[in-house]
Amino acid sequence: MKKIFTFIFVVAFMINVQAQKFGYVNSQQVLLESPDIKSADTELQTYQATLVKGLEGKIKSLEAKYNAYVAEANKGTLSKVQMQQQEGEIQLEEQNIKKEELEIQQKLLTKRDELYRPVLEKIKNVLDALGKENGYTMIFDSSAGGILHATEADDLMPLLRQKLGI
Repeated sequence: MKKIFTFIFVVAFMINVQAQKFGYVNSQQVLLESPDIKSADTELQTYQATLVKGLEGKIKSLEAKYNAYVAEANKGTLSKVQMQQQEGEIQLEEQNIKKEELEIQQKLLTKRDELYRPVLEKIKNVLDALGKENGYTMIFDSSAGGILHATEADDLMPLLRQKLGI
């Protein structure tokens, strides 16, 4: 009796496994082909250029101040107190520039997230719809290296491209 129950369980499991449908997409390829991502990247580069432009002026000003300090120090026209004072000012400016660089990096990450989020949500929604429409149990991302063998899975890239208008 136990053998019959085990056999029925195994057969039911095999039927269930065979009824599952799997698909895969390459998310990196979708992002490379997406016109929305391309326009987001362009906007991000423009934003970065405006942020960095102001910082470049401060860096040039600091370099000029440092070079003037070195020239005066080499001539011997500065007292120790004046040298310490100018070194302190230069170090403070350098710290402020480093702080501003970090702020710019944070602003860029925030802006990138702001620009990419709607595009990524759109792709996710299209994938969810494709999965439901076509009865897929799971859809994998082949760019993440999660698929080593895919003979029983469908490549959904053509359908995804069509739905995204790429």
